[in-house]
Amino acid sequence: MGNLFRLSGTVKQDPAVDAFFREHEGELGGLALHWFERIRGCGHEVREVLHDGCPTACIADAAFAYVGIFTRHVNVGFFRGAELDDPAGLLEGTGCFMRHVKLRAGRKVDSHALMRLIETAYADMKERMEMVSGNRDTGNSK
Repeated sequence: MGNLFRLSGTVKQDPAVDAFFREHEGELGGLALHWFERIRGCGHEVREVLHDGCPTACIADAAFAYVGIFTRHVNVGFFRGAELDDPAGLLEGTGCFMRHVKLRAGRKVDSHALMRLIETAYADMKERMEMVSGNRDTGNSK
């Protein structure tokens, strides 16, 4: 259960994350917001924080996914992505833990496969946090 990426200051809906999306309203911003909304919708325990300039989703304080906006693409990233089952081959990266899916405006993505990755990353982190905390509700009261 080690190697969790923990972040302080997570809340149910972070005003800094909302401000981030207001500042990135173009095509790539819309693409990033679309997928971050899917991440936010995974479950009632999802918390968020703006970390290193990227909207980041957590279970309690343990990060499981993020979106990043770059000049010509958006990344939907997973902190334990190297361990995710990816039959569609969407994940990129070579790190020990993290992987991402690169999205470009105007290019189709296998939305079903990406949603499956998001749901799997969420479920994996939820299970890890339940094992660490020894209870079923990993959210806090904020």
